[in-house]
Amino acid sequence: MNPSTTADFDRQYQAHLKHLKLKGLQPKTIDAYARGIRRMGD
Repeated sequence: MNPSTTADFDRQYQAHLKHLKLKGLQPKTIDAYARGIRRMGD
């Protein structure tokens, strides 16, 4: 990924984590959802 795409991905990834936490999901669920997003980002 180029630097601007990486920065955009990081910003959206952090927003995704924030929304999952605000939803009140369990840490293991948040980790599983986040792992899928990280894999797509690679």
